[in-house]
Amino acid sequence: MSEDKIDTALMVEAVRAGMAAILAQSGRGVDFKSDRSPVTEADKVAERAIVAVIARDCALPIVAEEAFSAGEVPAVGRRFLLVDPLDGTKSYIAGTPDYTVNVAVIEEGVPVFGCVGIPESGTIYHGGAGTPAVVERDGRTVALACRRAGPALDVVASRNHLDDATRAYIDRLDVAARKSIGSSLKFCLLAEAQADLYPRFGRTMQWDTAAGDAVLRAAGGMTVTLDGTPLAYGRTQAPDEDVFGNPYFIAVGDRELLRRPGIVPQPVP
Repeated sequence: MSEDKIDTALMVEAVRAGMAAILAQSGRGVDFKSDRSPVTEADKVAERAIVAVIARDCALPIVAEEAFSAGEVPAVGRRFLLVDPLDGTKSYIAGTPDYTVNVAVIEEGVPVFGCVGIPESGTIYHGGAGTPAVVERDGRTVALACRRAGPALDVVASRNHLDDATRAYIDRLDVAARKSIGSSLKFCLLAEAQADLYPRFGRTMQWDTAAGDAVLRAAGGMTVTLDGTPLAYGRTQAPDEDVFGNPYFIAVGDRELLRRPGIVPQPVP
């Protein structure tokens, strides 16, 4: 992959390789990382498969979840990759199909391309800056476009990590429907015009969000921090930096929602 051109086909191929590696696993034995979050062999083999594909023709630094958890923190510059080989490990362990494989390209703090795959269905979402947002499903490729939000909102939130602050925020909104779902699929539901808003006031990592965020932005949406600033990716080098951690954020399908009173709150302490 050259410095100027993103090999989107390579990124999609890498996601497909990760999906296949997960589906090839016969068991779902669980171990735990130092932070007590669960990890399975599927997480590890998917990451190896993804990295092997990317490394064939791409020299950009790769920040991958399991390697990072093992202490590998690569130096990154203006361009690098974020890989989450299995987002929604708790869903995977429980046999729930809403877990995903994620690869994203970051440039100057912006997710300029992302690919999200759903192993259980074979569905793949991808898109980015200058690259149309699409979903590949059942042999068809369909363009994605976020919808215009009405007065009452369809809200998606985390199934396994819904905290009190997010509940309180949602309770203050005019909500038409609410759905709890795991993984980066929440971004994809916004991009596919199936929801309007995804708030997250709990801790996430950049590899959790980057690919879905890229697809959402390509479909017309946006992800912002609680002061309305677009969610940024990379290192801050601040003394108290949460390395590759995200601040709290709100994702919207209709960017005009960001002008609506109450959507972008004051920062949560």
